[in-house]
Amino acid sequence: MHPVLLGLAANPALPPSLLDRLIATGDRDIAAELAERDDLTPEQAAALLAIDASCAWPLAARHSLDVDPAASPDAALAFLSAGRGHPAWARTLLASPDPALRTRLVECPNLPPDVQDALACDDVLDVVAESALWAPSTIAARLARHPHADVRAAVAANESTPPDVLAALLTGDVPPPARCVVCERRPIPFVHAPDCPHTDCDLPPGAACDGTHQSTVGIMRQRALENPSTPASAAMPFADHPSLGFRWALASRPDLTPAAAARLAESTEPGVLGDLASNPAITEDLMRTLAASTDPHIRRAVARNPRVPLDLLVAVASNTRLGTAVRGRIATRHDPPNTLHALLADTPDHLTARAIAPHPTLTETRLRTLLDQHGKKIAAHVAANPNASSELLEALAALNPSQDALIGIARHTNATPTALLPCLTNPKAKRHAAAHPALPPQTVLALLADEDPHVAEAAAANPALPTNEMQPFIDRHRVQ
Repeated sequence: MHPVLLGLAANPALPPSLLDRLIATGDRDIAAELAERDDLTPEQAAALLAIDASCAWPLAARHSLDVDPAASPDAALAFLSAGRGHPAWARTLLASPDPALRTRLVECPNLPPDVQDALACDDVLDVVAESALWAPSTIAARLARHPHADVRAAVAANESTPPDVLAALLTGDVPPPARCVVCERRPIPFVHAPDCPHTDCDLPPGAACDGTHQSTVGIMRQRALENPSTPASAAMPFADHPSLGFRWALASRPDLTPAAAARLAESTEPGVLGDLASNPAITEDLMRTLAASTDPHIRRAVARNPRVPLDLLVAVASNTRLGTAVRGRIATRHDPPNTLHALLADTPDHLTARAIAPHPTLTETRLRTLLDQHGKKIAAHVAANPNASSELLEALAALNPSQDALIGIARHTNATPTALLPCLTNPKAKRHAAAHPALPPQTVLALLADEDPHVAEAAAANPALPTNEMQPFIDRHRVQ
């Protein structure tokens, strides 16, 4: 299919009559592009669904259509997933002999209660485990006592699970599970070796069971620690647990207590310390302690912390090995622009200037000062600033800047024809410029014949393309 026809299918200025003619081609690629449009009538949407059932997924985001769930289960699933299906469809899909379909049904919102109950009691464990991930609180609480450890591990990840149930799973205040995926497949005790010789074995690395289902129970507890619905009172005692996974899960919790954070700070693993250092829940004193680490990754993590004091951030930036990355972090802070950004914008360091240039708090005057100071070195970063005016973009384009700068200009909403025309001289920037509605219509029309199919498609999708030129072009390509 000609790329221009695909571009026309995406063009918001496409007249309804031509939209019908594109549908009439019966082409699946064109149908997929048209299915993303917001201006389809119900009849047009139904016609696209008839061409290709996979169009149901983009169509479901915008339309409600009547489908036969028995004949088109995937289409019915798409509309149910978007909250636009009928409850009866869910009951039809529930009766499907395909467990994969029932597993996908679990994720649909607003399922009838009887369907939710039935999925939680399915004969296939994978369906039940998936149900445990999405179930409402009452069903999740019931599944927390399921005899299979894998189901309980799924319950532990479900944010709808009641907090007291999550605490019970974490602390073991429920009867232990009867089985797990390991003891169902291997005689116990069993530990899955990293170099397992069985090519058909899909047990995860380190899977183990000695009758206590330890690896799956460990996964369950780690998921509970990662779950924001788990009460802090149940989670914090694990701050000095031997398990790296448990401590790592705690390190980024927003409800981390100062006492638990202090215990986590005694960890030796960079991953735990890095997540701890970037957690806004930690105290300023702990930030300063972590900023003194000899590990540059931990110091960078402190710099990423949204609550790091400005003086500490500047001190971290003074380290020459961290300066480039951390100065960028300073430049994107939300401190008052008249203090922090004014200071940085006057820096002779073009690396910091690059970091500050795209920030939306900079004024047009400040952007021009940056450009005067650093020229083409920061042109791409100035072009990325939403406040760059049409006049400034024209000045950038006149500098014969880099490809990245030209792409930035071509994608900027304030770009003018004068700024865009130089972008057409660069192959990659040309693809973006061809779609810009500020291009002169005759330029857009000429780009339809470009040898680069991406440029031609982008030009065809440009709303500046004269509508009276659309039908002749379609006719030339024999769309019936």
